[in-house]
Amino acid sequence: MKMDLNTIIDRLETSDQDTVLKALQAYNKENSQCFVFDVEKRGQRKKLGELVMRFLERDLQPSCQLACLETVRILSRDKSNLGPFTSKGAMLSLARHGGIQYREERVHEMPDLDVIVEALKCLCNIVFNSCVAQEVCAETRLVLGLADRLKLYNEKNLTHDIKFFDLRLLFLFTALRVDIRKQLAHELRGVSLLADALESTLGVRWLDTYEVATDGGGPPLPRQETERAMEILKILFNITFDSNKREVDEEDAALYRHLGAILRHCLLIKADGEDRTEEFHSHTVNLMGNLPLMCLDVLLTPKVQQGSVEYMGMNMDAVNILLDFMEERLDRGHKLKETLTPALNLLTESARVHRETRKFLRFKVLPPLRDVKTRPEVGNLLRNKLVRLMTHIDTDIKHCAAEYLFVLCKESVARFVKYTGYGNAAGLLAARGLMGGGRGEGTYSEDEDTDTEEYKEAKANINPVTGRVEERVVNPMEGMTDEQKEFEAMKLFNMFDKLSREQIIQPMGVGPDGQMAPLDEAMHKMVETRTSSDLDSDSD
Repeated sequence: MKMDLNTIIDRLETSDQDTVLKALQAYNKENSQCFVFDVEKRGQRKKLGELVMRFLERDLQPSCQLACLETVRILSRDKSNLGPFTSKGAMLSLARHGGIQYREERVHEMPDLDVIVEALKCLCNIVFNSCVAQEVCAETRLVLGLADRLKLYNEKNLTHDIKFFDLRLLFLFTALRVDIRKQLAHELRGVSLLADALESTLGVRWLDTYEVATDGGGPPLPRQETERAMEILKILFNITFDSNKREVDEEDAALYRHLGAILRHCLLIKADGEDRTEEFHSHTVNLMGNLPLMCLDVLLTPKVQQGSVEYMGMNMDAVNILLDFMEERLDRGHKLKETLTPALNLLTESARVHRETRKFLRFKVLPPLRDVKTRPEVGNLLRNKLVRLMTHIDTDIKHCAAEYLFVLCKESVARFVKYTGYGNAAGLLAARGLMGGGRGEGTYSEDEDTDTEEYKEAKANINPVTGRVEERVVNPMEGMTDEQKEFEAMKLFNMFDKLSREQIIQPMGVGPDGQMAPLDEAMHKMVETRTSSDLDSDSD
């Protein structure tokens, strides 16, 4: 039977549990699937919310608590009407029903399991939609209560739903509040706490200090475990956001290597379904990019086994999966900035600091050059696809692709131009001040001669701008008189002059520092440099 809001409010004011229970159950059933926010009834909904929160403070039967919390969850969908639920008292009441109210002396009593889950759902809704609620959660230190229960992750009386919504609420805290993020990371040793929870969720079995037993052909990770694992990965991403930018001591390095070994295991296993596996691996790659670079050596730690991808005596299974992961997203071409750049950045930094990784990736991406007649950006090889990205309209994507190939070339300008063509390479070289050649700042081993016979024979005829051998173009001025040539030259000059004066184009030049600059400015700097050099010579 449909019941209007005024009737429900009247029954709540009677304070009889059975009457209130029936009224709220009818309201919840009517609005559980689709809740239309009637602006005219906003005041009534606010009144209902206040009465429900006041009723929750009483000593109620679990069924009545559950009905009240379901009503709160429905009402909390209205972002403009969260006032009754965001006060300190209301938030503490919801935290108490969710079993996460922090107390100095831990109370081990567990509320009804369904009540806990419903309270956590309410908190997730309210925290997500209200800055006031986020502030109250920080003040009341609810993260401490969540951390305490996370330590009990393996307790049998904690169901999947309780664990999942604990993790979802913790993710919202760390995503929306920098102070809570830092508190969990440092004060509460969140990385260690969550790594243990992830290890438990995955059922990890260790073969060595940093080697997990992984059976790639084993059964996929079940749905519930996958959901919890992804929430843990997202929280870890939030609290390790700056880890790769700071120095870590031996203890932290060991912790991050331990986590890295678990993440390697995540890459090698599958979830239930292709879409779920892709999402699971995506969160894994995102988190790997936050680990200190020195700790990524655990990707190569496991011994080579039958069926492993081996290179230079090292196990390259994880690196090979990362490469395939990156290429799949590149081929898809959808939301490249969000889906492709994390994998590209991870591979770039791994190649920069680990020689074996770089040589394997170069072998796969930039094999010895034999086709000297095709432009580097033309074709379906991985090199061709990456070179095409170097002229992408999105600056971040363009930079990531260029940086990746530059590192695989050991930051050698000559080798970089050889594989990509000067025209494609110009953007990165200009940004690095390397237009005149040379090498980047990275430290790499001595170069070895990898030029093929085909490349050596054609090298003299390769156009460095396009990166391929081109047929000799007929000189358009062949057969012209000197007067005709002068006329065409003046015509071209006048066209450029007009474009420059109307600021349609701005002529650029390379200054003495290798950086691109407006032509007048570049020429002025060049003259200054030469004059200074001449004066120094005279003084000698």
